[in-house]
Amino acid sequence: MDLRSKHKISAAFSMSSMTDIIFLLLIFFMLTSNFITPSGLPVRLPSSKSSNIVMQKVTVTITPDLQYFVNSQPTTLRGIEGLLRNELTRQDGVVVLHIDKQVPVEYLVRVAGIATSLNAKVTIATSRDITP
Repeated sequence: MDLRSKHKISAAFSMSSMTDIIFLLLIFFMLTSNFITPSGLPVRLPSSKSSNIVMQKVTVTITPDLQYFVNSQPTTLRGIEGLLRNELTRQDGVVVLHIDKQVPVEYLVRVAGIATSLNAKVTIATSRDITP
């Protein structure tokens, strides 16, 4: 006498609807998030063919009239080192330079040298070059 049932119930769970929901949520959050943190100061960045998005930690901005800002806080060239030292102890050692393209390279090199002397990684913010 065979007492086993002929219709077995499957214990498998279909994940296809769950993966669809996760995929739609991922697309929603990617489209609504803001990847670029604006510097907030009016500088015209130089253009580059490969402009990568870098998560900004500490920003140093030099305007065309040679005003210096560290994270939107006005300072002088002499005061940059102290402010960078304070900011770099609280955050990772990444400094993003927002330098107007009219500013001579000499000022960029000075600020980059100060950041490098504090053992920070220095990157230069650029805008994407749209010419083919």
